Amino acid sequence: MREPVELRRQRILAVVRSRGAVKVTALAEELDVSVVTVRRDVEELARTGRLRRGHGVARSTALAQDPAPAPAAPRLDAAGEGGPVALVVPERHSYLYETLHGARSVLDEHGIRVALHIAPQARGTERPLVEQALAGGARGLLIAPRWRSAAWEESDSEWLADVGVPTVLMERRPRPGSALHALDSVCSDHWYGVHLAVDHLVSLGHRRIVLAARNDSPTARSIRAAFAEIAAARPEVEDWHVVLSSPDAVASDGWYGADDGEGDGKAGEVTGAAVDLAAVLRERRATGAVLHGDVDALMLVQRLSESGVRVPEDCSVVAYDDVVAALGTTPLTAVSPPKAEIGRAAAELMLYRLGGSAGAEGPVRRTELLPELKVRGSARAVGIPPHDPIV
Repeated sequence: MREPVELRRQRILAVVRSRGAVKVTALAEELDVSVVTVRRDVEELARTGRLRRGHGVARSTALAQDPAPAPAAPRLDAAGEGGPVALVVPERHSYLYETLHGARSVLDEHGIRVALHIAPQARGTERPLVEQALAGGARGLLIAPRWRSAAWEESDSEWLADVGVPTVLMERRPRPGSALHALDSVCSDHWYGVHLAVDHLVSLGHRRIVLAARNDSPTARSIRAAFAEIAAARPEVEDWHVVLSSPDAVASDGWYGADDGEGDGKAGEVTGAAVDLAAVLRERRATGAVLHGDVDALMLVQRLSESGVRVPEDCSVVAYDDVVAALGTTPLTAVSPPKAEIGRAAAELMLYRLGGSAGAEGPVRRTELLPELKVRGSARAVGIPPHDPIV
């Protein structure tokens, strides 16, 4: 199924804003779509004033204020003069693009140049980018590794823990006892985010709830583990079930999270294969669902409709991520992690580490920011007894 148009345009804006100007052909290659499609998107974004269009080039609107700026002189700031801060994020990841913009805004305010590196989806691509950044004089590293499995995380632990410059993980929480355990990190409290989703559905009278989630990122695995724990502990929840939200939602090395949990005596279950969500809802007699992430959620809601399951009449839905959840035919109620604020907090921690004060060598810091729930139109109070199946 095709990527939603608005999500693709957000990705275009993220790339253009981060680099200032990008060729249309380069955008098409990076987004894996046709040049004609990108050119059409760029024209529409230019028409609405969100970027500027040149001959085969998309430019950030920030350049409009000064089309030919003079080179900026080096500037003293709280971190002193020096090289850039390297910012490494995965390609095609709109969620983390919001985070990188938050980080960049803080560093820009302090006159610190950002060297952005986009890591391809293949395993092991972050390390050469970091080495390249360090060779180029980077004095700090803000990084959000893809880590599609726990094995990928472990394979990165040794070298990432010893890069030799201040390093802050963004939206990543190292596994206890790993080599990265003592690394600064800033991330969302996804346990609390799942709590918001489950609590909202329970407050509306839903007692049988399904989670359809990915399992190919640290965030996805945190959400699955939190849901199993929370649903099993809530006395109101009579039945819970976890399935994959997409056929490609598991890491290519086949790793499947053993820490997802199996319930504590309720009819709780975690399933490793992607399944027909409508069939699962009917089989479990579920009236509520939590769907991670946004694009998968929109696609799943569409498939539910095609299978005769109406949202929210037959099944209330809460999405998780809130990047494009509001853009569906039925705007989705969604858990919204503080994506940009994560980047800002990570950059502020980096400034502290680079500041040269006595406290800059202080204890490792782990910062957690709480998500919030954006209530829209995809969840409503149960109108039939909770034990009645979907019809």
